[in-house]
Amino acid sequence: MKHGDFTALAKYYVDRPGYSVALLEYIRAYIQGRKGADIVTADVGAGTGKLTENLEQIGCAGYAVEPNDAMRQEGEKLFKERKSFIWLKGTAEETGLPDGSVDWVLMGSSFHWADAPRAVKEFQRILKPGGVFTAIWNPRDIERSELHQEIEAVVYAEIPHMKRVSSGGTVTTEEMERKLCAGGCFKNLIFMECNHEEVMTKERYMNIWRSVNDIQVQAGEEGFCRILNGIEEKLKGYDNVAVPYRSRAWTAQVCK
Repeated sequence: MKHGDFTALAKYYVDRPGYSVALLEYIRAYIQGRKGADIVTADVGAGTGKLTENLEQIGCAGYAVEPNDAMRQEGEKLFKERKSFIWLKGTAEETGLPDGSVDWVLMGSSFHWADAPRAVKEFQRILKPGGVFTAIWNPRDIERSELHQEIEAVVYAEIPHMKRVSSGGTVTTEEMERKLCAGGCFKNLIFMECNHEEVMTKERYMNIWRSVNDIQVQAGEEGFCRILNGIEEKLKGYDNVAVPYRSRAWTAQVCK
């Protein structure tokens, strides 16, 4: 498995959690206060549609753009009977969307995979005047749970010097300021975060671990099997698992 290749993980990715709906509602209200109620949204790097589904939940519609065929096919199946989002093949650097076609561009747990300078210019191109871009992540908030601290210890016991590509927990506003605003494409960067929790079956929780790319790459096949076995050992006696998350989002206004 290679860093950033989610083809083999798509079947597990659908079990991942959604994002904080409350946080997304706050950002949507901010945009609508500036542009009116009828906004066009683009979820770029949409994967299997986790963030896309949250956006539909708060009344948004527009485009879901995803480069990986296996991931996009899962999203298309999820939205087969829905008309809120049109699914397209594209990347953060080349979305395929027309100039000035959307009001709100988002990347959910995927901006760290993008070529940031090219992606920022692309988002500036496709946004309407006054439009905004949001980069959002959804890391586990393990400090709120002894169980999840123990599970994290299982991972680090196998990979003592593990380097996450990005779980979103270590992203800083200074870093996002450099990536989004230094080149003059965006301004007025705003940071927001919100805690939320999802209760899920043990099988779904294990599938979320099976969907993680960077840890699998660093652990290797045998090491990752040991990690999964160690996590399952920690979950003995659990039918359901309460998982604490902390959605973290940076939103900036396009310069146009």
